[in-house]
Amino acid sequence: MRVVVIGAGLGGLAVARRLRHDGHDVTVVERQEAPGGRAYRLRDAGYTWDTGPSLVTMPWVLEEAFAAGGLDLRSEVTMRRLDPMYRIRWAGDERHFDFADDVGRLEAEVARFSPRDARRVRPFLDGLEPVYRSVILDAGRRPFLRAGDFARLVPRMARLGVLPPLHAYVARAFRHPRVREAFSFHSLFIGGDPFRVPALYAALVYLQVADGGWYVDGGVYALVEALARDLDLRCGEPVEAIEWSGERATGVRLAGGGRIAADVVISNADVLRTPALLGRPAPRRRLRPTMSCFLVYMGTRRRWPGLLHHTLLVGPGYRSFIRDVTRRGVVPRTFSTYVHAPSRTEAAMAAPGGDSLAVLLPTPNLRGGTDWTAAADEVRDALVADMERSYGLHGLAADVVVEHRMTPLDFERRLGAEWGNAFSIEPTLGQSAYFRVPNRDRRIRNLYFVGGGTHPGAGIPGVLLGAAITGDLVAADAAAAPRRRVPAGAR
Repeated sequence: MRVVVIGAGLGGLAVARRLRHDGHDVTVVERQEAPGGRAYRLRDAGYTWDTGPSLVTMPWVLEEAFAAGGLDLRSEVTMRRLDPMYRIRWAGDERHFDFADDVGRLEAEVARFSPRDARRVRPFLDGLEPVYRSVILDAGRRPFLRAGDFARLVPRMARLGVLPPLHAYVARAFRHPRVREAFSFHSLFIGGDPFRVPALYAALVYLQVADGGWYVDGGVYALVEALARDLDLRCGEPVEAIEWSGERATGVRLAGGGRIAADVVISNADVLRTPALLGRPAPRRRLRPTMSCFLVYMGTRRRWPGLLHHTLLVGPGYRSFIRDVTRRGVVPRTFSTYVHAPSRTEAAMAAPGGDSLAVLLPTPNLRGGTDWTAAADEVRDALVADMERSYGLHGLAADVVVEHRMTPLDFERRLGAEWGNAFSIEPTLGQSAYFRVPNRDRRIRNLYFVGGGTHPGAGIPGVLLGAAITGDLVAADAAAAPRRRVPAGAR
């Protein structure tokens, strides 16, 4: 069976490897000059940065994805468990919070802020265990192709108390505002506002404690390289259209004028762009994209002891900050950022004695109307000044040897992300499971989807679990009904 995968992100590569290992003829076409999608790599002057995801959780999902593609994860890459996973620092507060995967140490960290809240850590985690097992894992391993699939899940979520907003759920367990922030911010890693997404995302805390946080030597891009190795991968070839007739996709048309015929088309492109690729009008019910990000990749001539491998720098007005970037559409006046410093774990990621820092600031997507061609310099300078002033990184601006940036415009132009979104579709209850883009199109039976915009969602585990669902659907559909073969010369 001839399969064409649009997009060489982690989801596209994982499903391509899986189907090729099953004996299918698979071609992956990618608009950028190298595979990776959002999980790209940048190198300059002895410094290396992952431009996208950087924290690996649920490592067994990686093991399953590699095994399904005929690879052994531990033979392909070197993984290191991070201890602690990350540090949270608050502007104006000398205390920090080190998030470890050991419950006793987690209790000790909470006790520094509230002894009462420390006693609530184990009951909180115990309450999340069934959410993780019976909702996150169960729902994350099967497709939601019919409304009834979701309807049967809702009562279970209601019984577990995870339908209300995430922050409200956490606030019922903990009183101290710092502790509440430490246990509720995780949905931001997949583009979700903790004051609006359902509390089921509290299970992100549980899975980190259960399975730890990991680093891959060479960065997340080492996973991309392993999955992409020896695939039929055509980079620098954007897809202009998915061709279809009746209820069948027949292939893809490339921007350069070429065409690839197919029995099956799998799209790892931004799902919000699918109607345009199909030549369809935009749907009446338009899914809402996530926020975007402004990223600064800095190579510095020295290391910064105030930063761990992963550090969150939380500024004043945390809730207002999130509302600005997710709802109001304005660049916030105060900054809350995530900093990745991989040379803490792997010295080779930076020039000798230096740091490779990736600084991520959540921002509104392009619907907010910010002119990033004019605003980027101002935002960058204010961001670096805030890191110096509020977190003790004095001299950072003068210490930068090499620097690159990524704005919402780059998400739109380079990645084809609608409105420059950073995490595809917002993971609200009304945009989850059945209400997300399905793993198989509801009208075109041999058109499938992978990536952060389809079920189960964004993040490395999410897209890899989604790739397994999509791969299983392709295999089941192929077994259920013989498909017309593409003639050998139809390329």
